[in-house]
Amino acid sequence: QLPYLRHSALLARSAQRCRNAGAVFPMITEGLALFFNSLPDEGRNGGVLIGLDLGTKTLGTAFCDAGWSFASPAPLIKRTKFAKDKVALSDIIASRQTVGIVLGLPRNLDGSDGPRVQATRSFARNIEDLGLPILLWDERLSTIAVERVLIEADISRAKRAERIDSAAAAYILQSAIDALATQFGSTS
Repeated sequence: QLPYLRHSALLARSAQRCRNAGAVFPMITEGLALFFNSLPDEGRNGGVLIGLDLGTKTLGTAFCDAGWSFASPAPLIKRTKFAKDKVALSDIIASRQTVGIVLGLPRNLDGSDGPRVQATRSFARNIEDLGLPILLWDERLSTIAVERVLIEADISRAKRAERIDSAAAAYILQSAIDALATQFGSTS
C-alpha cells in the first residue's frame, strides 16, 4: 500500500488529468489540497460551497459566499428516506451555483472513528453522483460550540433544536473555508 502522501499526490495528478480531459471527477477526500485541486477551475477562484451536518433525523445545510469569506445557515432537511433526502439536497445545491460539498466528519474526541463516521462516509459515497467534490471535514465539538452560542444569544430550547444543525453546518463550513483561504490564499 502506498503511503498517504504519495497516494495523495497520485490522486491529485489523476484529478488534474481528468479535468484537463474535460471529465467530471467527483471525489471524496479528507485532504484540503486534494479537495481544492478537484474543484472546477472557476471554483478554485471562489465559488459557492455547501456545508452539511449529517444527523440521524435532520441534515443541516449552510452556504458560503463565492469569495469564501463567511458561511451562513441554509434550510434544514428533515430526513426521511434517502432517495427523498437526496432530491431535497440536490434541489438546494441547484438553487445556488455550488462547486463543492463540505461534509462534517464526526470523529471521537481522541481522533478515532466511531459509528457515526462510518454512516457519514456511507452518506458521502451515496451523494458522490451529484458530481461535486466532497471534503470530509473534522467537526469535533462543532455542535457543542454552536449550542453555547445559541444559549448565550438567549434562544429558547425549542428554537435551538430547530436551528442547531444548520448552524453547526455553517460552523463546519466556516472552519473549512478559513483553512482553504489560509492554505491557498484569499479568493476575493
